[in-house]
Amino acid sequence: MTLARLALSGKPHDVTLFLNKAARRVRETDPAASEKLSAMVRAATSRSSALRREAGVPVPVDADSRLNLLRIEHSTDAAKPVLTREVEAQIVGLVRERQSLDRLVASGILPTRSALFVGAPGVGKTMSARWIASELDLPLLILDLSAVMSSYLGRTGNNVRAVLDYAKRQDCILLLDEFDAIAKRRDDATEIGELKRLVTVLLQEIDEWPTNGILLAATNHPELLDPAIWRRFDMLVEFPKPRREEVASAIRSFFGLESDAAGEWADVLSILLDNTSFGEIEKRVSSLRRASVLDEVPLDDEIQRFIRARVADLPHSELMSLAERLAAVPGISQRAASEITGVSRMTIRKRAQQESQSHG
Repeated sequence: MTLARLALSGKPHDVTLFLNKAARRVRETDPAASEKLSAMVRAATSRSSALRREAGVPVPVDADSRLNLLRIEHSTDAAKPVLTREVEAQIVGLVRERQSLDRLVASGILPTRSALFVGAPGVGKTMSARWIASELDLPLLILDLSAVMSSYLGRTGNNVRAVLDYAKRQDCILLLDEFDAIAKRRDDATEIGELKRLVTVLLQEIDEWPTNGILLAATNHPELLDPAIWRRFDMLVEFPKPRREEVASAIRSFFGLESDAAGEWADVLSILLDNTSFGEIEKRVSSLRRASVLDEVPLDDEIQRFIRARVADLPHSELMSLAERLAAVPGISQRAASEITGVSRMTIRKRAQQESQSHG
């Protein structure tokens, strides 16, 4: 009965898992049957592209606007996002699972089928989804909420169901961005019954997501999610804002060709860009590089201009640290550091001496 249910539900990888388990169970009592069953599974796996992909299936559209409910992206060279060490380990681990999927299936182990990405805007959630899809050479399907959300009662639920049904039949990565818009708490009195029923459908879909794809959901507002949602995902990835040393590392990365500038200014700029997201850091570095080219001034001058404009917003302790690190940049004297930050040369000199003695 289990095998029939899996086969009829259109989950070939789950069928493979079940058959591999069956082969192991009979290995001692009937080795010939075990080997024959394993050989059949291996042969079927080698033809899996014909079994897994449903060619020619049209992308679902909204019945009224006729807009596609999904954006489909194909990329094999997506840039690896700059992430904290902990998050990078989780994302790389998810990709590694899929790259070794046959080994997991042969051992009767399910891969991660779903992951919930939580974090503020600009911390790398969508870029991580793109990178995962690129590394696995799979299309990235992104739910288009502007097309899915309908003013007609019941239409939004139908649209989401159409998207989920379509994605389950593909080898793909499905990203439900702004997930909180469709997975709100069911005790929210402002929500209509249709959206509450949709949450129940989502819970079931996450539980039963097939192993031929990965369901990713991303939210900036985890407090809005229905509590039951959290337990359904195989993996929770929390994207924090980067720590100070990670900010400096990101700055070095985003400077690109200006490697000398990156090395010299990263520690200074990390103070000014502390508590910002990787996305905001990238935008700021790109802005400095563009201004340097358009104004035809050295990048060092553009960076100093940016520092002058931001020093007034720094707390006293951070201003002291900025002045000290600025004076350590090659070509920046203690006098220049004092002029840029407003911290006296005497204070900068004393802090530099104290730093030297502490390391001596």
